[in-house]
Amino acid sequence: MTRPAVRDVYIVDAARTPIGKFGGALASVRPDDLAAHVVRALVDRTPDLDPTRIDDVVFGDANGAGEDNRDVARMAVLLAGLPVSVPGVTVNRLCGSGLEAVIQAARAIALGDASVAIAGGVESMSRAPWVLQKPERAFPAGHQQLHSTTLGWRMVNPEMPAEWTVSLGEGAELIADKHGITREEQDAFALASHQKAAKAWAAGLYDGEVVPYDGSDLTRDECIRENSDMASLGRLKPAFRKDGGTVTPGNSSPLNDGAAALLLVDEEGLRATGREPLARVSASAVTGIEPQLFGLGPVEAVQRALTKAGKSFGDLTTFELNEAFAAQSLGCLAAWPDLDPSVVNPRGGALAIGHPLGASGARLAGSVAHQLAAAGSGTGLAALCIGVGQGLALVLER
Repeated sequence: MTRPAVRDVYIVDAARTPIGKFGGALASVRPDDLAAHVVRALVDRTPDLDPTRIDDVVFGDANGAGEDNRDVARMAVLLAGLPVSVPGVTVNRLCGSGLEAVIQAARAIALGDASVAIAGGVESMSRAPWVLQKPERAFPAGHQQLHSTTLGWRMVNPEMPAEWTVSLGEGAELIADKHGITREEQDAFALASHQKAAKAWAAGLYDGEVVPYDGSDLTRDECIRENSDMASLGRLKPAFRKDGGTVTPGNSSPLNDGAAALLLVDEEGLRATGREPLARVSASAVTGIEPQLFGLGPVEAVQRALTKAGKSFGDLTTFELNEAFAAQSLGCLAAWPDLDPSVVNPRGGALAIGHPLGASGARLAGSVAHQLAAAGSGTGLAALCIGVGQGLALVLER
């Protein structure tokens, strides 16, 4: 039996909402509506594409416990008004969910299982519900505990070693310890992220990428602080270690709401869109690491993805590295001495833009695609650390 040839996979378009802050401008919007909004935007921006040609919609969602309604991808298809014949599947790789969705959709197209797909991610951390476990026996007389599903560990299996289940912020502190990263270095990295994001917005670099949600006044990312400075960052107290801590709210990514999506096609699908692609999918990789050192997950994933693509750090035009914490970002950068830091997050990162968990990976991939299109040619990389110890990376080319 002859194995079919692997097909080229192209990204035709990428769109996202502005990223809202926790309890902010998008807090009243359900996650399935956020997802439907970006799906609809992609279809509307590609009028030559018959929506019945969409073979699948793949969405990442890190929570799923509330209005995501288990399969938010299918909900988004229906709410966006797409034909009921268009299916939808939701994937969960925690913070990497949105990028995982892009990779899975690209893989389906490369193998001939699909010709046209939409992939993306969504999260409403503001609307994440509390959950209550069922009692072990009927008619309990005592109090029951509610668990927040907003972020982090919950209902931890007692078989898990304690060192694995530290908070995400303590994990960032461990990386700062491991690499000798100071509070000042973290604050300076965070400040640069805000400055780059503010500059990019002022220059109109996000105009072709961001589609404001109908009914919301939010037209740009809500957490950017263009007036931040080292003095104001320095006044913030450590959030996870009271004594000797270096990780603060100012050098950690905020809690956020938002959605992002990409339109992926093969050659036949590309002709159906009548559009020029932004970029081509080249390679991807996923790796695991000790759970408490989750922030260093991208180190090996990036190396493997670049090797698969036949590329090196010197080939990169742009690199979108998710900034979960300044400490973990700096820890990763320290492991890549051949990387030119000027290509990393040139339009700002998650410390400023925000980190709506399930959406972030799709935001990164879409941003890389738009940046490559603006440059005309080059190689781009998107990568994230993932809670519980994983790393995920995607290489795009143009």
